[in-house]
Amino acid sequence: MSTLLIQNGRIIDPANGVDQIGDLFIVNDLLANRADFHGEIERVIDATGLIVSPGLIDPHVCFREPGFEEDETIRSGAFAALAGGFTAVACLPDTVPAVDTRAAAEFVIRQAKRARSCRVLPMGSVTKGHLGQELAEMGQLSDGGAVGFSDGKRPIANAEVMRRALQYTSIWNKPILHHAQVPELAHAAVMHEGFQATLLGLPGMPAAAEEIMVRRDIALAETTGGRVHWMSISSFRSVEEIKKAKDRGLLVTADVTPHHLLLTDKALSNYDTNYKVDPPFRTEEHRQALLAGLVDGTIDIISSDHQPLSAEKKSLEFDHAPFGISSLDTFLPLCVEALITPGLLDWPGLLRKLTINPALLLGVKAGRLDVGRPADITLIDPHEIWTIDTQKFHSRSTNTPFANRPAQSRVKYTIVSGEVRYDWKIHSK
Repeated sequence: MSTLLIQNGRIIDPANGVDQIGDLFIVNDLLANRADFHGEIERVIDATGLIVSPGLIDPHVCFREPGFEEDETIRSGAFAALAGGFTAVACLPDTVPAVDTRAAAEFVIRQAKRARSCRVLPMGSVTKGHLGQELAEMGQLSDGGAVGFSDGKRPIANAEVMRRALQYTSIWNKPILHHAQVPELAHAAVMHEGFQATLLGLPGMPAAAEEIMVRRDIALAETTGGRVHWMSISSFRSVEEIKKAKDRGLLVTADVTPHHLLLTDKALSNYDTNYKVDPPFRTEEHRQALLAGLVDGTIDIISSDHQPLSAEKKSLEFDHAPFGISSLDTFLPLCVEALITPGLLDWPGLLRKLTINPALLLGVKAGRLDVGRPADITLIDPHEIWTIDTQKFHSRSTNTPFANRPAQSRVKYTIVSGEVRYDWKIHSK
């Protein structure tokens, strides 16, 4: 029997409305009541000055394995997630081959178990080969452990395919995580369509590409009763439409990334491909709407949208470089900079977006600190000041625009199933 006592921390458990100084006790892999235990405690962590939170959960990351191991593997990505404070992540299925069979989903689970880092939950492809034409074997994927369905960064353009997918997934009460984008409006675009794109001479993607798809998905969700979750929302009109849909009681949710909360299309002025993301950074008007949507609850979750890419791929000309930011290592301090520092959210409000809300989306027994629950816990120093150094990333890729940026807050310990799997004093580079 293993035992762990976390003492004197600021326990924040948004699911249960807890924000107080106290202790947490763990026996083996579960949270336990210390009063029921009378033996010797194996390990004690003094959490004075630290926030003790349910383990952070990310509803969509890309780990690239199989097919693109030069960018990331399940092992390297899962450890980067641990360092970022995540005890569980849902892995998008846009690999080669795609996760469109039960065997492919089980491969992700096996690789994650071998890595012994955070929990890696497979997402199943909505369509075979994520090509958008023919539905994958969704029942088999669900049986194989898929917590939801997605075609990754490929939008499901065919409305009939999306309608049937929503009908099927409603059987298991699992969400479709959708990249809302009309392909014809986004074709060849590399940034937001507007003044900055004209100034830089780059092809732009109108916000309407996202907004039209969001409206279509809302109509299909209303027709089918299925669950739609939009990944990385970027447009102010999308926020407005999602709010209206929620007010009508539809089963829709959305997330946003820290980088979309901090940056606008002006950041691309130097043609730095590390700022090239999909959806693109938009104008200040859009950024402010995203912040407001988080504060009022329209946007439920903050996701890293971790898209690791090798230096060789990001070194191409701007038009040809792929989209994406490696964001697990920088996730928490960027959330703090965008939301805590300006006073838009307090720590309980922020952690709700990172714990119980993604747990409810994915249907996992996590995101809260009840006795008898799996002991997945993150300990955070909210005051530590440091500088983002890509040489110390745990991810295999370092494609970020935030290198050398001052940061506040650092993950100190990440505990999965009662085991300390990340200890900053040991594992920091």
